[in-house]
Amino acid sequence: MDRQKKNMGAVAFLPLIVFLVCYVGCGITFTLLGADEPFGKFPRHVALLAGCAVVLLLNRGIGVQDKLNIMTTSMGNSGVMMIVLIYLMAGGFQGAAAAMGGKDSVVNLCLHFIPVKLLVPGVFLMCCFISTSIGTSMGTIAAMAPIAINVAQGAHLNVAVVGAAVIGGSYFGDNLSMISDTTISAAEGCGSEMKDKFKMNFFIALPAAIVAMILYSIFGGVGSGAIEAGSYSIIEVLPYFIVLIAALMGVNVAVVLFVGILASGIIGLCVGSCGFFEWIQAIGSGMSDMFSISIVAILVSGIIGLVREYGGVEWLVGAISSKIKSRRGAEYGIGLMSGILSAAMVNNTIAIIVTCPIAKEIGEKYKIAPKRLASLVDIFACAFIALMPHDGGMLMITALADVSPLNVLKYSFYMFGLIIATCVTIQFGLMDKKN
Repeated sequence: MDRQKKNMGAVAFLPLIVFLVCYVGCGITFTLLGADEPFGKFPRHVALLAGCAVVLLLNRGIGVQDKLNIMTTSMGNSGVMMIVLIYLMAGGFQGAAAAMGGKDSVVNLCLHFIPVKLLVPGVFLMCCFISTSIGTSMGTIAAMAPIAINVAQGAHLNVAVVGAAVIGGSYFGDNLSMISDTTISAAEGCGSEMKDKFKMNFFIALPAAIVAMILYSIFGGVGSGAIEAGSYSIIEVLPYFIVLIAALMGVNVAVVLFVGILASGIIGLCVGSCGFFEWIQAIGSGMSDMFSISIVAILVSGIIGLVREYGGVEWLVGAISSKIKSRRGAEYGIGLMSGILSAAMVNNTIAIIVTCPIAKEIGEKYKIAPKRLASLVDIFACAFIALMPHDGGMLMITALADVSPLNVLKYSFYMFGLIIATCVTIQFGLMDKKN
């Protein structure tokens, strides 16, 4: 294949634009028109199919068979298949736990000890703690989403608010944890000490987290006297505890969810709350609910593979780098580069790895401290991807809670707050220390 013919620049991103226009554009339009299930009018997997058609039509310098080979190789990479497996396991766990009575018990347990007004900020805080402990947003979302959404539904809370709290709290730790692949990649790539990057990042993230907690306490509850808490069984809650404890211990998230499914079945059979085939059918039903987002994850990865092959990533890096003329502009440019790459490739770690060498070079030119570079690269990569309708966490939340991405975005207080706090830090030179 001739590499000169593959470099298409900005046009390489056309398939993603087609997807976003079809799915998000139609969803917003029908929302404004007051239609029922506005984001279901143009299903996201059909919108992605349109994107696939466009990406295959682009760049005639590459044969159709070669394009399909690149696309399917990207679709089938181990990272994508692991995400699909996690989706299916999360759906199976949610179904299995509900069938044996765990859903009702965990809801009533929470309502007994936590005021309804504090449930959503409590979920956010738990996700912050878990994600910082285990170093992964996807692992935290997979472990917490079924529990948090079940509690929200049982307490008659707005599930979109709870979903946004889960995503925000999960990315809080992903962005800060010393064992997160994004933190390690950003610190190593920019030449910063981990502890220095953590301190810088923490003082930017803390105000956003505090504001988010306050807003979730305002928008998250329906009033402490609005709900009557029912009875609960500690035995039936055990599968949820097992999942949380195993996740905190650093066990692989797919294994964690599988153990949760088994625990639900064993406990359900022992206490007589569900039969064997009822449990099996519940697992199947839960997995079926996740088929759509699994297809979405696979199709997105295929499109991204060809976007990268067409030179879209190289063009974006060059376009942003060429516009930088000042130190403040350099910081905005580095953050924007990392954020857009993260959103486009649906992988914040890869976006950070691509951005860091350019960020380091620009940082040396404008005398920007490595810890500052590492923080900016990591924050923007995490914040941008968390707000995307095709991000893995957003897909899981919208599937489990049966809500639209737009509804979740409305309550993404932490993610928007983090972006604002970072922009304020750049604009006013806060915590600035030159090399």
